[in-house]
Amino acid sequence: MLPKSNGFMKVKSNVDKLRTYRPNILVVGDVMLDHYLWGKCERISPEAPVQVVDVQKESTVLGGAGNVVNNLLSLGAKVSILSVVGQDENAEELLRMLETSGADVRGIVREIGRKTGKKSRVIASHQHVVRFDSESKEPIKQSSVDTLLEHYEHLLPSVDLVLLSDYGKGVLTNALTCQTIARARAHRKLILVDPKGEDYRKYTGATLLTPNKKEASIATKIAIIDDESLKKAGMLLKESLNLEYAMITLSEDGMAIFGDTLTKIPTVAREVYDVTGAGDTVLAALGYALACDLSIQEAASFANKAAAVVVGKLGSATANFDEIDAYEHTFCRTSAQSKLKTKEQILRILAEQKHRTVVFTNGCFDILHVGHVKYLEVAKSFGDLLIVGLNSDDSITRLKGKSRPINSWEDRAYLLAGLESVSYVVLFDEDTPLELITAIKPDILVKGADYEGKEVVGSGIAKEVRLVSFVEGKSTTSTIERIRNA
Repeated sequence: MLPKSNGFMKVKSNVDKLRTYRPNILVVGDVMLDHYLWGKCERISPEAPVQVVDVQKESTVLGGAGNVVNNLLSLGAKVSILSVVGQDENAEELLRMLETSGADVRGIVREIGRKTGKKSRVIASHQHVVRFDSESKEPIKQSSVDTLLEHYEHLLPSVDLVLLSDYGKGVLTNALTCQTIARARAHRKLILVDPKGEDYRKYTGATLLTPNKKEASIATKIAIIDDESLKKAGMLLKESLNLEYAMITLSEDGMAIFGDTLTKIPTVAREVYDVTGAGDTVLAALGYALACDLSIQEAASFANKAAAVVVGKLGSATANFDEIDAYEHTFCRTSAQSKLKTKEQILRILAEQKHRTVVFTNGCFDILHVGHVKYLEVAKSFGDLLIVGLNSDDSITRLKGKSRPINSWEDRAYLLAGLESVSYVVLFDEDTPLELITAIKPDILVKGADYEGKEVVGSGIAKEVRLVSFVEGKSTTSTIERIRNA
């Protein structure tokens, strides 16, 4: 059964928690090569009314089920793959790439006479011009099915979850698909499917299916035009195929999950460059999160964000935790909890956002008041990201005496993170934030105007120091005094 809920530590977001896991996931499906010719187009051919593309670079990445593998590896999973390829040069290149990436390829079968899939795309000035394919699409031989099932039976007990990536290229035959699902259920393993085709009966008994809206419409013969038809199609998939859940991806409208009821998870619009491989990312991220015991709603939300990262890139792509974290923070309404980071986490985030102006300030913020809020609003106006270094409880006690802090670091951090102006909060235990500033290397260092004429810790590291005036009469010390006098 899929988990219904989770129990996170108070200061950990879903992304932070998932970083600590390394699930063992098995991928079964059609592997192929995605080949790209990148160039620019500045003229039309004199021989025919077609573009002339000046090719400037060439790249090859894993495609199909291989892209699912790549996405899982980028999240830190241990991955094994079962598939069938030919005995050609494309197969040699594909196997080399999989092995180099760290995937276990012992379950890949070489079939005589089969053509290993390769899709070549010409991209000119960020526009997809043409694609040409070289592949076999007929069902794999029975001997290959038997060999795959032998590998499957050997691997299944040790994996946390199984993903079926069906590209309709002949690997996931009816017999193989039915057997993989039946044996996964017998071993009480979750098995998720990215389906293909018009007839989904071979997927009966899977844990979850992830078709997009068009695919679901074709499979159910229900035109999905509104929430009513969406619910009808999703529940039909779930009930007719004996699924635990069905999921329909809705492109810019997010995802719909069908359990006992319909749950829609919206997405946040961003510029879309290429939807290639977005379904692979959804399957991989969803499987990864479920293997880490997230609930179906949490896993779907995570997969939704991972897919949003991928469609912002050209070509078959992957999403890692830092990119998902950055997306969540930049494009989504983030919770206060998701803004609380360790030094290591904030450095990974900043490595992905080198183009942004980073502002840093620090303090105890023992009793948050209007002076703090206005100070932080001004600090944020100087750049794109405002990182607040927060003194630990021990640090404050050393600096201000045994009666301080009034509030614990957890409370102080959460209140700061709840402010719109604050991008991230990072705790430090030293008496000064010098070590943290040295690691972050902010563009702008902000301190109070009372530092006029004084040395500011970290001023030699930041590109610029700016002083901000406090609101007169507003301070933690004065607030404490008023409380005591009352």
